[in-house]
Amino acid sequence: MLIRAISLIFCTFLIIFPISSVNAFIDYGKQTLIGEDFSKSDLKGATFYLTDLQDANLSESNLEGASLFGAKLLNTNISNSNLRNATLDSAVFDGTDLTNTNLEEAFVFNATFKDVKIKGSDFTNVIISKLDSDYLCSMADGVNPMTQRKTRSTLGCD
Repeated sequence: MLIRAISLIFCTFLIIFPISSVNAFIDYGKQTLIGEDFSKSDLKGATFYLTDLQDANLSESNLEGASLFGAKLLNTNISNSNLRNATLDSAVFDGTDLTNTNLEEAFVFNATFKDVKIKGSDFTNVIISKLDSDYLCSMADGVNPMTQRKTRSTLGCD
């Protein structure tokens, strides 16, 4: 009888609070994840501190509030993703695809940008250096499909 009652309570708990395949709050810090596929993943709040994500696929992922501090994002696909409120300080964006990505209110100070794709990205209230802002303005184009904001406007170009 006791086992049946415990089972009933457990099943009721699972119905009210279902377990989902969420990768959020997982710590991938200081790992080598070259070529890994995280596409279409819920990585909200995940930590990629000093992680090597070269050639990784993070497209269409929710990385809201994630920490990619010092991450190596060489040739990484982060297109169509949500990086709102993410920490990207000291990250290396080299050949990174940020097409249609929402970076609203992300911390991107001291990051490096080279050969990035930013068409349709939203940089609203992003903390970024003037030098990086000027560089990104030189290639800024498009409208973010989620926020409907022009990339050039969100970078403060013009």
